[in-house]
Order: sequence, then C-alpha cells, then structure tokens
Amino acid sequence: MALLSCPVISFRLVNTLARQLRATDYFTLGWGTMVGVGWLVIMDDWLLRGGALGALLGFVIGGALLLPIGWVYGRWVVAMPDAAGEIAYTSAVFARPVSFATGWMMTLAYFIVCPWEAVAVGRIAGYIVPRLDSIELYRIAGRPVFLPHLVIGLALTALLTLLNYRGIRFSATFQNWTSFGTLALFIVFVALGVSRGSPANIRPLFTHTPWISILLVIQIVPYFMTGFESVGKAAEEASPDFRTRGFFRAIWMAIFSGILFYASIVAAVAFVAPWRRLTGERFMTAVAFQQALGSRWIVQIILAAALLSLFKCFNGNFVAASRLLFALGRRGMVDARAGAIHARYQTPSAAVLCVGLGTAACMLLGDSILVPVTEVGSVACAVGWSATCASCLALTRVRPDVMMLSAVERGVAWFGLAVGIAMTLMKIIPSVPGHFTVNEWMALGIWIALGVAAGRAGRVGESEG
Repeated sequence: MALLSCPVISFRLVNTLARQLRATDYFTLGWGTMVGVGWLVIMDDWLLRGGALGALLGFVIGGALLLPIGWVYGRWVVAMPDAAGEIAYTSAVFARPVSFATGWMMTLAYFIVCPWEAVAVGRIAGYIVPRLDSIELYRIAGRPVFLPHLVIGLALTALLTLLNYRGIRFSATFQNWTSFGTLALFIVFVALGVSRGSPANIRPLFTHTPWISILLVIQIVPYFMTGFESVGKAAEEASPDFRTRGFFRAIWMAIFSGILFYASIVAAVAFVAPWRRLTGERFMTAVAFQQALGSRWIVQIILAAALLSLFKCFNGNFVAASRLLFALGRRGMVDARAGAIHARYQTPSAAVLCVGLGTAACMLLGDSILVPVTEVGSVACAVGWSATCASCLALTRVRPDVMMLSAVERGVAWFGLAVGIAMTLMKIIPSVPGHFTVNEWMALGIWIALGVAAGRAGRVGESEG
C-alpha cells in the first residue's frame, strides 16, 4: 500500500521524549480526546437543533465527512512522526507564518476544552451532591461561580498536570482505564434503558426542515469530533517496537468509534423517553433514563460514566495542547522555554505547567464566558484540518520523492480540504444559520492577539539566543 510505503521525512529533534506508548494507548488518546460530556450536559441542545433523526444523521454524516481528513492525517503521521503535528506538516511546504498560525489555532482547539472540562466536573458534582452548589463567590454574565466547584475543578487540573509532568506512561494508563471504563458503563446503561423505551418517544424526527435540522447538527460536529488527530501529537512517544501503521489504524478507529458512540447515545435518549418534554431539564440524558426505569440508581451509573468520560477527555486534550505548545517552543515560534524537556521524566514539563496554569486561570471565568470560545474552537480545528489537507496536496508537488498520491488519493485529499473549508465557512458566513456572533468574533480576536504577542516573544528570544 502506498500509505505504508511512503518514506519518512527526516527532521531534527533537539530534545527526546520518552518512548512508551502502544497501540491501545493511541486509540484511547484519539477516542478519549474526542468524546467528553456533551452527551450528558447539552443533549437537549443537540435534539432541539435537529430532532431525534436529524441529530443522529447530523453526527453520522458529519463524522463520515471527517474520514478523508483522518486518512490525510494518517498519511502525514506515518511520513512525519513529529509532536508538532500540523505545525510540522505545514512547515514542510508553506512559509513559517502559515505554520505558526495553523499551530496556534489548533492549540486553541485543544486547550479550550481543558478549562471547560474543569468547570463541567464541578457542575456534575453539584448535581450529585446539591450542597456543593453553595458559597457563591461572584457572577459572570449572570452565572454564579461557586467555591466548591472551583476547588473540585482546580484539584482535577492539578492531578492531571502532575500526571503529565511525571511521565506519559502515567497519563496513558489513566487514559486507558477511564476510556474503557466509560465504554463499559455506557453499554450497561444504554442496554438497560432501551429495554424500557418505545418508538413513540422518538417524534419529532426533525425540529426544522430535514436539511436545516441536519445542517445545524453538522455545524457542531467539528467541536465534538475533534481529537482523532491528537494521535499525531504523541507520535514521538511511541515505544520502539510500535509499527507505524498503528497510527493510521488508531485514527480511523477513533473516528468510527466516535460516530458510533454519538449516534447510539442520541438514538437511546430519544427512544427511552419522550425527549421533547424533557428539553430544558438539567442533564437531560440522566433524566430520560431515570424516567424510563423509574429508579435513581441508573442516574448514578450515567454520572459515573460521565465523570470517567470527562477525565479522559480532559487528559487527552491536555496531552495534545501541551505537545503543540512544546512544539511551538522547540521551533522557536514562541518562547523557547516552552520547548524544554524534563531531564528525569522526559516530558515537555514547561509546556505541561503552562497548560495547567492556563486551565486554572480560565476556569475562574465560569462556563458562560467559555461558551463563545468553544464555538471558536470548532472553527480552529476546521482551519487546522484544512491546512493539513492543503499541505498534503502541496507536498506531492514539491516533494514527490517523499509522498506520492494516486488520482483517487488526491481526490480524497481534495475532498478533505473541501470539508474543512466548508466547516469553517458555516460558522463565519452571516447568512448561514448558527454563524458567529459578536462574542465569538471577540474571542477569536483575543486569541489572535495573544498569538501575535507570543510569536513576537519567540522571535525576540531567538534573536537574543
């Protein structure tokens, strides 16, 4: 196969990361980074966007559209197993500013998930123990910020920072247990709930016209399916006996598993209870299954699955964000200190600490402030996907000795590029339903300004060095 026989691009590594990851670790990194707690926290939004069938088809179609992009990432990670990911891919054919802009946008896509999950864990804990919804410290955009929520979120952030600081093996073991634990609990509560459901609960199939319903759901797919490409961010940490074809398999398995998971949970929630009457309920998924079984214990299983899912998603995005920041520092695109590696633990320790501290600072803003930034994160990953596909196509022209594509393969890459561009335009064109509001444009502007400042700091440090 052309995929597996392409030569590996040579690149110089100033520092060496510990090589300890196996095939299972890469799958749980990709899938675990992708699936968080949206299926519990905002299921009502998904169903209101598209209806039962519209939401299901939105995730299936939107996820399937990512398969060509996943194929391109598989080609790249085999040819260039570099923690820089999109930064390395684009730098092979494009100018340095393009490479930096792509890496900076993808860093946002991963990083912003971290404070969101840190905030979400407090909300879930408050649902389990209502007394935690107390000791209000302040309000932002009318939403209260409670001290117990902050303590829980900061404690989880500190734990994951420590795990990733001490070594990738600690982080990978944590990722494996939480990923497979989530899947096991998911199978249990879905099987129990569906046994009590009814087809009569599924209506309405669509909340708007079928096309608009599906489109509104496809718009959010990039945010909820981001993560499969995180496999490449840890490519330098593969164990010595790991075979490169495993990268490609892990990426595709993550995408297929993500599609199956989201489609299954949407179908299950719509089937077990009359979902239209439950929209607006706090944690609608849990309420639907509780009504179906008439018991509170099913809620405990769902919340346990949600917490495990939150932990793995938080950790996976933490790994990806810290590796991209590390890569930016190693290439001198930001302060070179971000590219430091711990002498004992062989981890990107400075980047890990930066992501941990940044997460702790951002979660102080509360969940209402983070909403527009997560919308920007959806566009950020679409921009990164587009740049990756474009660089793949360009590489075959400027370096045919490195990567050759058949006519069909070029068609796949072009299709992936078209999907990435379309997913970007869906959010920024004013005439398209669900486009950016002023808040999203402000959030994007702030991130770009931070990128300009970080880039200048990197150039100053490089010139002084």
